[in-house]
Amino acid sequence: MTYLGAHLSSSGGFYKMGKAALAIGANTFQCFVRNPRGAKAKTINPADLGKLRELMAEHQFGPIVAHAPYIMNPCSKDEGIRALAAEMMAGDLALMEYLPGNYYNFHPGSHVGQGVEAGCRQIADMLNAVVKPEQQTMVLLETMAGKGSEIGGRFEELRIILDMAQCQDRLGVCLDTCHVSDGGYDIAGDLDGVLEDFDRAVGLSRLKAIHINDSMNPLGARKDRHALIGQGTIGTEAILRVITHPALRGLPFVLETPTDDKGHGEEIAMLRRLLGEA
Repeated sequence: MTYLGAHLSSSGGFYKMGKAALAIGANTFQCFVRNPRGAKAKTINPADLGKLRELMAEHQFGPIVAHAPYIMNPCSKDEGIRALAAEMMAGDLALMEYLPGNYYNFHPGSHVGQGVEAGCRQIADMLNAVVKPEQQTMVLLETMAGKGSEIGGRFEELRIILDMAQCQDRLGVCLDTCHVSDGGYDIAGDLDGVLEDFDRAVGLSRLKAIHINDSMNPLGARKDRHALIGQGTIGTEAILRVITHPALRGLPFVLETPTDDKGHGEEIAMLRRLLGEA
């Protein structure tokens, strides 16, 4: 069965989120491990995290994705903001060690006028300071829409970061369908071509998770506005092609569409029905 899930509300413990995922027909999920627009982290509760591990094993979950806070910018001009980003990632990865074998996803950030090369170097510097060879969590750079001075709107930018980073076997990429479409990659009309571009620039072996989102914007708009599946410019058929593509088989597919857990459950049910898994 396909690993389908959604970004869930982070209220309550991790075991509660696992139960919430089951309630909406999901067998993976994504969540924040701290305030997404602040620096406050969740308290590590080994017992709660242990119950989630048991639940995931019992129900054959795919890998889950922890998402870094939006305020984290490892390529800021401000040295203090860069230091905070490293501190937050280090704390989050310490928590994730209680959930071995899963993923931690982050937005590469915005270079705010320093230039792509300098920004990529600063991101790689943070990864080299924080990611450890002994850790059991894969850290994923997310593909972005390329708005403003955002890094990650082109696959080649992610490759630059990865080439400068150490601990290569602990680093991967999460592809966001809305972001790449807004960034100019025709995922609706030429999925094979997009994946070939990704393979040339980064390598498909690096692709570990997919955010499945429709887009409110036309191809190449560079705006990053997610839409419900089937209510945007990508469309349901194109999203299904992503989910069923042979090169992506076995990856976790996570909804980040603009709705609540109930709405995500309805989208998951629709997708499973169209996939013949209902």
